[in-house]
Amino acid sequence: DGDGEGFAPIFDGKSLTGWDGDPKYWRVEDGAITGEITPETIVKSNTFIIWNGGQPRDFELKLDYKITGAGNSGINYRSVVIPDPVTPSNRFAMRGYQCDIDGQNRYTGQNYEEKGRLFHALRGQVTRRVTGRKPVLLSSFPDPKDAITTDWNAVHLIIRGNTLIHMINGQLMSMVIDDDPSGRKMEGQIGVQVHVGPPMRVQYRNIRLKNL
Repeated sequence: DGDGEGFAPIFDGKSLTGWDGDPKYWRVEDGAITGEITPETIVKSNTFIIWNGGQPRDFELKLDYKITGAGNSGINYRSVVIPDPVTPSNRFAMRGYQCDIDGQNRYTGQNYEEKGRLFHALRGQVTRRVTGRKPVLLSSFPDPKDAITTDWNAVHLIIRGNTLIHMINGQLMSMVIDDDPSGRKMEGQIGVQVHVGPPMRVQYRNIRLKNL
């Protein structure tokens, strides 16, 4: 597969088999899981399409994404499905770690905990999370924003123990060491998001998972 040993596709490139989401927002187009919000389908709360094949603990995830300029999305992992207080009919709300993605690349690559402890690390940061306080900045490095393109981008998440590494196009974006036993989750579901906001489209393809 070109990735070395152990990576297996979790999206077949043709159908949403193995994934659960609201078909109002999700379809397969051009070999990619495509999330779209139109003027007629504006959401009041974030909604996900969720891989139903397991709850990975330690893993690497590789995928390619492309997003429109006004878009906002993200890749959730070690996450749980929760009731949506804003839109009770939304069965696809998640809480958990997220590799943030947006079309303006203000947030892309950072570590944000959806409906949880919120920002863990901005892009260009290595942080440590401890119970009851804001993330502790361990190190910072020049913002790798220029590595992100307006076309397809290659994401590589390396999630092992309490260390959470987000990479895009071969560049480190953020790294979190989560030493908050009461707040962290060590396993959970994977999903990708369409976000509250203006009409947008995001596409995900070549989604491969390697359990560690």
